[in-house]
This record gives sequence, C-alpha cells and structure tokens, in this order.
Amino acid sequence: MKLGELGSFIREQRRGARLSLRKLSDLAGISNPYLSQIERGLRKPSAEILQAIARALSISSETLYVRAGILEENRDHDLVAEILKDTKLSERQKQNLIDTYRNYVELNKFGGGEPLERAASIDDVTNE
Repeated sequence: MKLGELGSFIREQRRGARLSLRKLSDLAGISNPYLSQIERGLRKPSAEILQAIARALSISSETLYVRAGILEENRDHDLVAEILKDTKLSERQKQNLIDTYRNYVELNKFGGGEPLERAASIDDVTNE
C-alpha cells in the first residue's frame, strides 16, 4: 500500500471518530506534526506507532498493519479460527461450516455460484 493511502485511511478513521488531529496525537502518544506527516503520506509509521494509533481510534492493530503492508489480509484464517473456537459446535458442524465457506469463496472467485440469498442456510449446514 502507498503511504498516502494509509494516511488517508487513518484520517478517515480519525474524522469518523470525531477526533481532531491534536486529540488523536495526544491519545496515541505521538506528536501532532508526526501524525500530520503520517496522514499526508510523508512518513512511514512503525508497527508500534500504528498500534498506538489503532488503540486511540478503537480499531484493531491488524487493520492498520494490513493497510500498511506489514501483514497480509487473511480473512479466511480469521473465520476458520473463530469457527474452531466455537464450543457450541460439534467437530462435524465445524468442518461443514469451514468446507461450505471455502467452497463458496472458491465458486465466487470466478464469478460463479449462487447469490447469497439462495445459498444454503446456516441451519442446513449445522444440523446433524
């Protein structure tokens, strides 16, 4: 990602949170000029600075890390991890959910597949 795009994203998040540049810099513990340079795409912030900004904006650090190119976006892994953590699902239900999700993603990667409203309901997948 380009620095300007990261900076614009941070600015949008700051404005959405109704924070001034000065207030966000205070909350994040960084100088006002440094934050301004980040928002304008003139400086590349470290992971630690991104973490401080994320905390001040009440967003996940991972969101900013992905935007900055520090981490690759891996939504598949996040969803699978959440499914596996769910104690209310049996192992079979977990596997069915994961398989269904991956099949749906694969079908829609190439523009195929059914619209979401016609796809099998979650009850069809989770009932044993």
